[in-house]
Amino acid sequence: MKCLLVANESAEVLFYWTDTEFEQRIQEQYGVSQEEGERPPAFEDSINTLFAPIIISCSTMVDRLGDNYTSFSTENNHIYVLHQFDECLYIAVNGDGEETEEDLKRKIYVVKKLTDVMFGMVTLSGALLRKELRPQDTEQRNRLWKKLRSLLETYSRLRENDQSFLVEAVERLIHPTLCEQCIEFLERRLVQQINSNMDRMGEEVLHAFILVHTKLLAFYSSRNASNLYPSDLLALIILVQDLYPSKIDLDDTSEELESSSVPDVFYTPEPSPPERESVRLRDDSPPVFQFVDPDVQMAEDSLQTLEVPTPDPSAPSRVFLEAKEYPMIPHSMYCLPLWPGITLVLLTKIPNSNVAVSVYYYLEAFVKLEKRLCDGHEGAAAIRGQPSVQEQRSRLEKSIKTWASMDIQTLQLQNVWTDFKNKAFSRSGCGFTRELLPSCRNMKTQLCGVYKQFFAAECMGSSQRLAPHLQERALSMVQEKLMDWKDFLLVKSKRNITMVSYLEEFPGLIHFIYVDRSNGQMIAPSLNVTDRTVSELGKGPLADFVKNKVWSLVTTAQRYLQKGYATVTLRDGDYFFCYFLWFENETGYKLEVIDIPSSTDDAAPVGMLTCDYYRKLLRYYSKKHQNEVVKCYELFTVHLGVIPNEYILQHCSQLARKLWEPSRIPLL
Repeated sequence: MKCLLVANESAEVLFYWTDTEFEQRIQEQYGVSQEEGERPPAFEDSINTLFAPIIISCSTMVDRLGDNYTSFSTENNHIYVLHQFDECLYIAVNGDGEETEEDLKRKIYVVKKLTDVMFGMVTLSGALLRKELRPQDTEQRNRLWKKLRSLLETYSRLRENDQSFLVEAVERLIHPTLCEQCIEFLERRLVQQINSNMDRMGEEVLHAFILVHTKLLAFYSSRNASNLYPSDLLALIILVQDLYPSKIDLDDTSEELESSSVPDVFYTPEPSPPERESVRLRDDSPPVFQFVDPDVQMAEDSLQTLEVPTPDPSAPSRVFLEAKEYPMIPHSMYCLPLWPGITLVLLTKIPNSNVAVSVYYYLEAFVKLEKRLCDGHEGAAAIRGQPSVQEQRSRLEKSIKTWASMDIQTLQLQNVWTDFKNKAFSRSGCGFTRELLPSCRNMKTQLCGVYKQFFAAECMGSSQRLAPHLQERALSMVQEKLMDWKDFLLVKSKRNITMVSYLEEFPGLIHFIYVDRSNGQMIAPSLNVTDRTVSELGKGPLADFVKNKVWSLVTTAQRYLQKGYATVTLRDGDYFFCYFLWFENETGYKLEVIDIPSSTDDAAPVGMLTCDYYRKLLRYYSKKHQNEVVKCYELFTVHLGVIPNEYILQHCSQLARKLWEPSRIPLL
């Protein structure tokens, strides 16, 4: 019983996702009232009917009280979590008890992150985002919603089964020699060869990395590239997993079958009937011609029209990532599958991407002005703290002329800009007062419109991409490099680190997760509950039990961290949990403990996909250490409860020191 919905202030559904149980419940609820012979309403209309009162209620509260409710539960134990992002209201629902309020809130923030990565600065304009999420063309809308639903389901699967998405940090494959060889290969052969080729159509490879399932083997960034933040890298891994899902369960099943002692059984099909007999129908066969219910036939025809056409394998995806402190800079992402489970990903800088920086500069200026006007600042106080108004004015006018010369439709932008100037700068205008707010919002919409014309996915022509033969060459080069390693890498991804190597030094330790929050990477022993082979945790219920304990520990620790606790120790039956968060300088010297600010109830959940909590925490701590580089680390441990507390704390300290060196493996 799960649902997620995005709607605007007019109660119009912009996107929805439901599981099978929720869909059946809605159909039963709204199908019963239909008279005999009358068609049931379309499912989207039923969803709209169900949520319209909630959406209208939220809009009314925001208009009259300036506030909104964030969650509520119903008499039948359904939990509703709501969050307003600009003009869009996100609603997540759970009715089976499998998700908490925090889980639903996290899901909302992840969907928001994925829409930002897919649409960029268009999300800053409610009117344009509505057109993006709800295209008028039904086929295009179904295709987009299917993609978003698939991404959400992919994230949920990874969050439920993958430790890296549990703590929202990238897991690396631990093999220093191979990692360094691959980084050197990406730098000196692959990226250099592509960027020096004339068929790259003006694109430049900024980042190249190799994934084995969800684990990072190697990552290389060119000298001209800005940092790729962990939150963006995690979002890209979701996109890659959605395109090429890891079929670990199937692999395990096939391995089990291969190792089983069951004798081979072969099936020989019956021979085809003679040609003259093949046209005869058996008594139980349906007639060749039959009457079909028109509603059923219409549904079948609709399903055929909803089939998504096979995408061009050489076509890149347009993604919008943070670069040099500017959010949502457009990139092209090429996902090249080397073998099932192993993928090469190229991120390229596209021509005219500097336009995105200019658009963001102007958008930021209008957002700040709008905020100050809303706060009651008028006149000179409204533009205090911003660059020279005249300088911004002349710079924007030059940009508008440049964009017009690049075949971008700027007529509406020019009209809105003229209206803004007349009101803000002329003597007969209102000046910098609250009356200028509508013009500010119109300018924001028009600037987002220019951005959309430059960088929207549908504007990507077949000529604006790396030449197919260049992609094929890159694919074959990496395949040749890793040919002898591919089987090892696939096994290594399932058995990256095992607890066996730690048991002698740390008796009683069951599991741990070590996270370097400065670069968003983590180290943890594998937890393969789907694997049929025997591991140090056993197999079946025992491994699943330990996994549930680890997931519970991380959830509990994040809840306490949000309240300002950097250390958590607790006993759960026969187990003892520990969680530590601390700061170090670049040499590994532990810095003093500080009071971590607690978050409000409506704040984003702790994580990196959800507003990057740890980057904000590092900025907060670095204010007192401006002359040195500050690093942030986390350690989660699970011990047997019979181990004395003093030994457990000693283990945690020694384990942190032991893991400090492997985290310095140069991958980024």
